[in-house]
Amino acid sequence: MDALTQPLRDGQTPYTADLAAMADALAQSADYRVLRRLIPRSPYTPAAGQDVRTGLLLDTETTGLDYRTDEIIELGMVKFDYTPDGRIVGIRDTFSAFNEPSAPISVEVTALTGITNEMVAGRKFDDAAVNALVDGALITIAHNSSFDRKFAERYWSVFERMAWGCSMSEIDWCKHGFAGSQLGYLLNGAGYFHQAHRAVDDCHALLEVLAFELPTTGSPALALLLETARKPTMRIWAEQTAFELKDSLKRRGYRWNDGSDGRPKSWFIDVEESGLDDEITFLRTEIYMQDVEATVQRLTAFSGRI
Repeated sequence: MDALTQPLRDGQTPYTADLAAMADALAQSADYRVLRRLIPRSPYTPAAGQDVRTGLLLDTETTGLDYRTDEIIELGMVKFDYTPDGRIVGIRDTFSAFNEPSAPISVEVTALTGITNEMVAGRKFDDAAVNALVDGALITIAHNSSFDRKFAERYWSVFERMAWGCSMSEIDWCKHGFAGSQLGYLLNGAGYFHQAHRAVDDCHALLEVLAFELPTTGSPALALLLETARKPTMRIWAEQTAFELKDSLKRRGYRWNDGSDGRPKSWFIDVEESGLDDEITFLRTEIYMQDVEATVQRLTAFSGRI
C-alpha cells in the first residue's frame, strides 16, 4: 500500500487525507523536504509503574533585557515526561498567562513580541498555579536559559532550587547538521513550522525540537542536552586582560561580562572539567604571558536526578 492509498486516519477528511498522503509521498523523495504545521501534543496520563522523569520547558516575554528592573509580561510553560535515556513520553500540563507591568509596554517591545497593553490589562500571574505546575519537575529548560532563568528566579523562588538546561547553548546544533541555533531554524530542521505568537507556543515548538532524533547520534536532542547538563562545568574568569587581546579571547570562545550583575567585569569561558588544564595553559602562555592563577568556579546545572 503506497502513501496515496492509505486509509483515513482519525479526524481526517478525504481532503486532508489527500494532502497528508501527498506530503508522505514527497517526504520519501530525497528531492523534497516537507514541513508540517506543528500541532501541540495533548496531555497524557503516565502508566502505573512507568519509569519516567519530569521536566519543564519555559519561555518568557519581558519589557526589556534587564532582569533587575524589567518585568515579565508573559509566561509559557510545558510540563513533560521523559525516559532516563532522554526520550519524550508525553505532556503532563501547560501554562500560559499574561501579566500587566507597572508601566506601559513600549512600542518596540510590542513590535518584537506582539503583546499590547490591551492584552495584558488587568492580568496578573497566579503564583500558586505557577508553583503547582513546577512541582515535581527535575529540570527547567529554556532556549537561552541565561536570560529566562534570571527573570524566573526573581519572580518565583522555586526556580532557584531547580536544575536548569539551555537548549540553545548546551547542544552544538551546527555540529549536528542544523543551520543555526535559533528556535525557528531548529523547528524547520525537525520538519515543522509554527506561528510563534505566544510563549507557550514556543515551548511546544521546543518540545518537538528536543524530541527530534539527531542523525549524528541516533538519539533525541534531549538526550544530548541532559548529558551536558549532568556534567559539571568549569567557569574561568580572565580578569584584567589587555584590551588589545579581546579578539584572541573572542576567537577562543570567551564572552564579556560588564559587571552590572555583581559578577566580575571580565572575559569568561565555560569548559568541561577535562578541558580546564588546556584553558589555563592558554591564558598563561598567550594572554598573561606569566604563571597566573585564574579565578575558576565549578558549576553544576542540577541537584538531584535529571
